[in-house]
Amino acid sequence: MPDNSESRNYKFFIILVDLFCILAAYISAFYIRYNGFPAENWSSFVALLPWILLIGLFFISVYELYALSRKNTIWDVLLKILIAVSFMAFLTMAASYLFREFALPRSIILIASIFTVLFMVFWKSLYLKFIRRNVVGKVLLIGDGEEAQKMMSKVKHPMLQGTHVKHIEADTPIGLVTSFFRQVDYVLLCPNISKEQKSQIIYHAMEGNKVVYVIPTLYELLMQRSQVTPLEDTLAMSVKPFGLTWDEKLIKRTFDIVASGSMLLVASPLLLLVTLGIKLESPKGSIIYKQERLGQGDQPFIVYKFRSMIEGAENGTGPMLSTENDNRITRIGKWIRATRLDELPQLFNVLKGDMSLVGPRPEREFFIKQLSEQYYHYSYRNTVKPGITGYAQIMGKYSTEAIDKLRFDLYYIRNYSFWLDIIILLKTFAVLFDMSKTEGTTTEKKSTSSMEKKDRATFDNQ
Repeated sequence: MPDNSESRNYKFFIILVDLFCILAAYISAFYIRYNGFPAENWSSFVALLPWILLIGLFFISVYELYALSRKNTIWDVLLKILIAVSFMAFLTMAASYLFREFALPRSIILIASIFTVLFMVFWKSLYLKFIRRNVVGKVLLIGDGEEAQKMMSKVKHPMLQGTHVKHIEADTPIGLVTSFFRQVDYVLLCPNISKEQKSQIIYHAMEGNKVVYVIPTLYELLMQRSQVTPLEDTLAMSVKPFGLTWDEKLIKRTFDIVASGSMLLVASPLLLLVTLGIKLESPKGSIIYKQERLGQGDQPFIVYKFRSMIEGAENGTGPMLSTENDNRITRIGKWIRATRLDELPQLFNVLKGDMSLVGPRPEREFFIKQLSEQYYHYSYRNTVKPGITGYAQIMGKYSTEAIDKLRFDLYYIRNYSFWLDIIILLKTFAVLFDMSKTEGTTTEKKSTSSMEKKDRATFDNQ
């Protein structure tokens, strides 16, 4: 939770050093490869340098390699750097062909990529250890009940060393609230605070030059991207319904067809390999696992997935949360689950038009009805097509509660753009290799409600 001006300064500094690491990596690569700078090869590099740095800046931004003040371990940073640098190398090679700078050898790009990873990991490790130290500061948490306790545990995450939290109730008089502002660096508001109280707190926090973090309610999500319109001489804000406009749907559908078709062609060897593996392990069993889910407009459709459990795993038991050593999961199933290859057949769902590449994950009707009773706005998720990946998947974890996943999904629908889809798809590559995203699959906390367990079972059996 860094201060805005401080955050911008740190962000600029980190990006600048990252770009310098890329430049230093190429210089090192030339020394390793040629023990100098051959004129022809060096001139090709200089001609491509603006594009190399621009590509680097793009992936540094996409994977937020500048966000070192968050609760990241060095392994989180390493994973993001590896994925970002891999994309950088691929696009740099493409740029060398596009601009016909053939004198820049692929060996230089590959060696430079290795040095980029080493330089970035080394300097970011020093930064985390000696400059930021993962300290957030002093936080004033305002809220009641379970929401406050939940946010308390998140703010006091073990990686956020040095964080101090002062908790006060939502009905605390505003005069007393403002007196605490002098003792803290940031203010965090839970969703169960009245709009009037939020307005007062935010107003006084702005006067005190404090940053306020708000957990949004449905009303606040609805107001996002609202349009200002005059009503005679009175300012009014129009709130559009959830969903996409016809042009957004057209762009999204066109991209889905082109991208999913291309992915199926590229992934066809993997599809064949997984098919053979499943068939060799259980010759009489099915290859594809099919299940009915609700899609856009609550219309049912059949979702496809490679079968990773024994045939009829849920017969007689219904949905069950799998455990670490679940004997229902086949040997090939453990591998395709760990690598997420079991999701590949859903590309056919995208081609058919049942799903999109990006959107809220599809749910079973049984769970949608139950969650809609608990969260009356849950059904808004189905105003768009469900997706293979989504904003909730890259921002949350397996164990993230249904209400928090819902906030991410509604935010995505409200703020949809083609660019946001691209960012989510690129960040999904990092999620595929991030084991922390599967936290909660081996054991269940005693405090987990039955509704949350059913929600987790849904995701587990997808």
